[in-house]
Amino acid sequence: VITESRIIMELLDEWHPKSEGYKPMLPTASNLDGMKRYNDLSRLERDLFSWWCTLVFRPDGGIMGGMFSNPFDNKNKEEDKMSASMKGFMDCMRKVDDELQSTPGPWFFGTDEFDYPTMIDFIYVSHVERMLASVAHWKGVNLRDVKKWNLVGLNAWLEAFEQRESYLAFKSDYFTHVMDIPPQYGPGYDGGFEDDRKKFSSNIVGKDNKSWTLPLDFDDEVQPLYKGPPLPIVVLESMGIEPSDKNNYEAADPATMEKACRYMAAWKLAGNGKAISKFAARGGPKGSSNPRKTFGAPLADPYAASDTDVQPHVDTALRIVCSKLLLLDDTTNTEELTELIPKKHK
Repeated sequence: VITESRIIMELLDEWHPKSEGYKPMLPTASNLDGMKRYNDLSRLERDLFSWWCTLVFRPDGGIMGGMFSNPFDNKNKEEDKMSASMKGFMDCMRKVDDELQSTPGPWFFGTDEFDYPTMIDFIYVSHVERMLASVAHWKGVNLRDVKKWNLVGLNAWLEAFEQRESYLAFKSDYFTHVMDIPPQYGPGYDGGFEDDRKKFSSNIVGKDNKSWTLPLDFDDEVQPLYKGPPLPIVVLESMGIEPSDKNNYEAADPATMEKACRYMAAWKLAGNGKAISKFAARGGPKGSSNPRKTFGAPLADPYAASDTDVQPHVDTALRIVCSKLLLLDDTTNTEELTELIPKKHK
């Protein structure tokens, strides 16, 4: 049994050759320069992962001030006072950014042969996703702030990924990452730039009385939503929403985009309502029990039992949510919505 994701991806590439119409994900064995770059980038990814673990999952060490200069040439003196782990992580991320900027396109391999994301891009992106969320949440560093950190190559690479529906289909969000990282890696330690840490963390977990409060802002200052299509393109086109010249949706009409998102959410909810209500009912007093195995994130336990007593009420609540999402305006009052509740649950 092979469990190492990199080996699995390399085997899949080997089993789906270019001669059969598949795009190669790796340089050929005869391409010595290409294989050297792939192996060098793979080692750099391991270095970045190691520095990330040191930064997030260990308490902050001493401050690297005095004779140590800021590698980002930023005028903000606060950034000269990074801990050793913060400096190590950011120095390594700068190396990654330099590698991305060394190619003509946004990808690690930017040749005529590889004008699309390849194996090394996929190896990086799953961990970089976690890094974006975790260093903002626990260390107050928003790596997507180009003006502050000048990671131009990294952000161009992320935006290129975000314009691909195939990537967006499995991309996660910051809240999910900061909730599921501790059960996998251990607890994250607060530190870094304290004011920004509090700001970003409260945004991510919805405690800033803004990011999770209706009506929501059109975009999110910590995790941008419209660098690529926020919904399947066919859904956006059905609502008359088109991308800008830069192939993003940042200039879309907020009201039309909100309506499209509401319709999509209602369609997804209605299409799998029974299973969703059963899943959500695990949060009831008698739910989430699993005598076979203990999970670090109990509500993510795929085997956890639902609370059957609350499930009918959860189902009713979700029906009301679904109906509200489909309304063209906000004029429907509470009395109209209560008509959706089965008599036995009133």
